[in-house]
Amino acid sequence: MNKYRVMLVDDEEDVAQAILKKLDWEAMGFEIPRYARNGLEALELSEELRPDIVMTDIKMPYMDGMELSRNLKQLYPNIRIIFFSGFDEFEYAKEAIRLEAEEYILKPIDSDELRAVFARVHEALDRDIDEKLNVAKLENYYMDSLPLLQEDFFASLVEGRIAQNKIQKFMDDYRIDLKAPLYLTAIVHISMSSVPEGINPVLLSVSVRKLLEERLDPKWGCRFFSYLGSTVMISQLSVEKDAKAFTDECDRLCRLAESICKANVTIGIGEVVDSLSRIDDSYKGARDAVSYRVLYGHTKAINISEISPLEKETEGQESSDSLTDVFKKMKMADSDAVETAARQYIESNLEKQGSIQNHRFFVMELVSELYKFLRGNQLDVNEVFDANKDVYALVQQMEGKELSNWLSSVCLKIRELIDGKRSDNTRSFVTKAKEYVADHYADQDLSIDFICNYLGVSSAYFSTVFKKETGKTFVGYLTDYRMEKAEKMLVETDEKTYIIAQQVGYSDPNYFSYVFKKQFGVSPSKYKAGRES
Repeated sequence: MNKYRVMLVDDEEDVAQAILKKLDWEAMGFEIPRYARNGLEALELSEELRPDIVMTDIKMPYMDGMELSRNLKQLYPNIRIIFFSGFDEFEYAKEAIRLEAEEYILKPIDSDELRAVFARVHEALDRDIDEKLNVAKLENYYMDSLPLLQEDFFASLVEGRIAQNKIQKFMDDYRIDLKAPLYLTAIVHISMSSVPEGINPVLLSVSVRKLLEERLDPKWGCRFFSYLGSTVMISQLSVEKDAKAFTDECDRLCRLAESICKANVTIGIGEVVDSLSRIDDSYKGARDAVSYRVLYGHTKAINISEISPLEKETEGQESSDSLTDVFKKMKMADSDAVETAARQYIESNLEKQGSIQNHRFFVMELVSELYKFLRGNQLDVNEVFDANKDVYALVQQMEGKELSNWLSSVCLKIRELIDGKRSDNTRSFVTKAKEYVADHYADQDLSIDFICNYLGVSSAYFSTVFKKETGKTFVGYLTDYRMEKAEKMLVETDEKTYIIAQQVGYSDPNYFSYVFKKQFGVSPSKYKAGRES
């Protein structure tokens, strides 16, 4: 039996506790419900819990059930809402219907009625999952949704095999409409280590693809195709900054795929390009972005342009295919893998040099490519090579083992520089976010969306890095900062509580008192009185 997550929202805790005791939740196919005291708390909890069902009272302080439902539906379109209320008013019922509420129950709640409601919701959720994973439907969809000519065209495009002057003719012949000023490529990666038991991995991939096609905003004009076992998207943008919004939407869909399809999805997003003839460049960036799931985690979208300028390949690097693996290891792998790749490169290439002259050309090219790599990634050459020594002359005198030791040592130094610069870049915008909070914590409109617009990054990337660096979500950090300021004002000034609330960014003094009490265990007035006594 599928188990679903439930959240109960009611400002009357005794009512919520009574509901919790009415049903044998686990026997009915639900996890023990989590409880939130109001809409704002529920919205924050939903980010962690990602509930399948929310049962909420309508009339609550700070944020009522209707507003909570509108927010949840926007964030999690597949969520099921059950309203319960002691107010038998037609306007509430009409609004509940408009919000696609699953049920509308009047207090006091009867156990049999509640059991029947949750049984119906469980069946509805089961039908959704069955429809997504139904083998026969997926096989039919798989055959019908992949027009062979279009698939071949897109595959050739990302491989860079179509001349620019022939692209439009192919699109006309295959009835493909791509006319945006800008494009980017995204790769959908599904972890094969977490495929649900009994499901064919290919069919799971199709299920995820169908979800993306149905839920991705039409404004992106995405074209989907299969390439090397993954789903690839080509998105159309009006301006370059649209890539941030596209990344955030892909991040939301990764979470949705985990909920609906039971798939662990990472979407890697390449750089923005101004021509279809450069789609192969965007695809390479998307491929590298997917690889960074080992650093930034799964079930999210990763935009290569946001990670760091270090991740963009230069023309010099692309010209040397044989060093590609060594360069990639320096960016992605641990020290042992870097050293192994460097030694293997020397061993495999030295055998091919049939003369002293060829050997000299080989080591000169090696040093040149290393210089290009350093410059292309904005790294200080002098931190790797001694400025007082002729590196070209030095390596030409080295024998095989000595050259292998030298290259592995150089590559390890470069890896350390890359890792340090990446950390500096990450800390830089986290520091900027903290500084902005310090200067603008009183702004009632300050939010994660606002700070991301200020920094020019997607909320998906910002949230991941901010929590990794600080151990807190941005909202949690902002709340803690505001509470620290409020505590100081309560102790050091004679301002009224509602004035202090406004000065630390809260328009509603009651909600400020609620958050303060949650943080310190007592209300602001009692806290102040306790300090003064």
